[in-house]
Amino acid sequence: MATRNQNDDFERSAAGMDYEDPIRERAASIGAAMAENGPEALFEEIENLLPEQWREQIRTFPIAAVLLGVGVGIFLGMKKGDEIIAAGTAMVTSAAMSNVNDVLGRGGE
Repeated sequence: MATRNQNDDFERSAAGMDYEDPIRERAASIGAAMAENGPEALFEEIENLLPEQWREQIRTFPIAAVLLGVGVGIFLGMKKGDEIIAAGTAMVTSAAMSNVNDVLGRGGE
């Protein structure tokens, strides 16, 4: 009878053998929601990521929240612009290909 140690678990997990890919599934669902509802779906998803305390602060001080968002956006755009564009493009492409695969998979039935 073979035994497994902690190193085996680490190697299996690192190789992608012990978990599903929830990030890809989440990106595909966001992409599908954006295809159906447009950019509003992305804004709803961002809103769901924020804790309730932050939502209250944003409702109380909307101008400060907008200025903070613009400042962070400009900072990230200057420092990480290429990476952000690549990540967004990869997410949209992944969602589109997932939808194409779903359509082609249904076509054979």
